[in-house]
Amino acid sequence: MTHTRSAKRNEAIVVVDSGGANLASLDYALERLGVRACVTTDAAIISSADRVLLPGVGNAAAIMSRLEELTLTPVIRALSAPVLGICLGMQLLFEHSAEGDTSGLGLLPGRIERMAATPGRSVPHMGWNTLKIERDDPLLHGLSNDDWFYFVHGYYAPASASSVIATVEHGEPYAAVVRHRNFCGVQFHPERSGQSGARLLANFMTANT
Repeated sequence: MTHTRSAKRNEAIVVVDSGGANLASLDYALERLGVRACVTTDAAIISSADRVLLPGVGNAAAIMSRLEELTLTPVIRALSAPVLGICLGMQLLFEHSAEGDTSGLGLLPGRIERMAATPGRSVPHMGWNTLKIERDDPLLHGLSNDDWFYFVHGYYAPASASSVIATVEHGEPYAAVVRHRNFCGVQFHPERSGQSGARLLANFMTANT
């Protein structure tokens, strides 16, 4: 499927059609920023993009299988443009996920683990939460530990991962924002996170990597 709009500032902004239910919400969030994106599975369009967003909702094994069937895994791995993984899309950037014992894209070192329910910690982690910014990054420009973001996830990247630039507390700290070279990711849904999410998306559209 290819749904095309011209990009702001003549940039080619691409959203990878990973089959997730949040594609329309992400498209609308970008529209509100004045960004016109192309939602596609076309390898040539993705390869030539100036910025790429990889959303994900659902099951890690199912989405990785879809990307592999579409021969998009080598395309994503080879990207030199800025890439933003969202929620499950962030988790797929890592080497492996415990969800379905799934190999990820291997672009960020580390493994995604299953969150265990404990007293005071519900699973999945669902709802609004703040971040703890661990180090400065252009993706977080203008944001602080007081900003709220919307999370829905039952698997997580450890707060100790080398790529972590911000964490979230839900019983214990987890990775909330990560970066390795041009590949970055957020565990929350910026498209559902109001002004804070809009600021992060705007930062991704303008920041150099």
